Amino acid sequence: MQKRLEMLPWLWLGAALLFVAVVAPAAFAVLPTRTLAGLLVGRVLPVLFWSGAGIGALLVAAHRGWRRSAALVLVLSSLGAQLGVAPRIHRLRAELGPNIERVAASDARRLAFGRWHAVSVVLLGVAMVGAASVALGAVRFTADFTPAALPSPPVVPKLPSGV
Repeated sequence: MQKRLEMLPWLWLGAALLFVAVVAPAAFAVLPTRTLAGLLVGRVLPVLFWSGAGIGALLVAAHRGWRRSAALVLVLSSLGAQLGVAPRIHRLRAELGPNIERVAASDARRLAFGRWHAVSVVLLGVAMVGAASVALGAVRFTADFTPAALPSPPVVPKLPSGV
């Protein structure tokens, strides 16, 4: 059971990296409007944040010490983003209307949207650091890299001269 738990932060971290490096940039590059891209990203993020909170909670229960603290970082960052930041972003998005690009860049609501978006990005990054810390804490470095531990080269027998 412990081995399965040790895989969870790696899986979540992989999903988060895929989202950050592929899904979000691709949505904004391929979809015809930033509004559609934002809607797609907004549908994926809750899955990422809720799963981060759930996996983090399992890891908090399973670990002690600094790994428990790292798992708690994953939980709190995910919940903070989903329950604290996401509702504010959704409310501002609704106030700004269907095309945020048409709202003046100096509009207070658009500026607030940008700030809350930045907070969401930071919280996702913090959650990823928490997950990576728990995941790397499970890695056991057992190899001994001292020169005495290295195998000696094979001995090649000498052939008699004249053969």
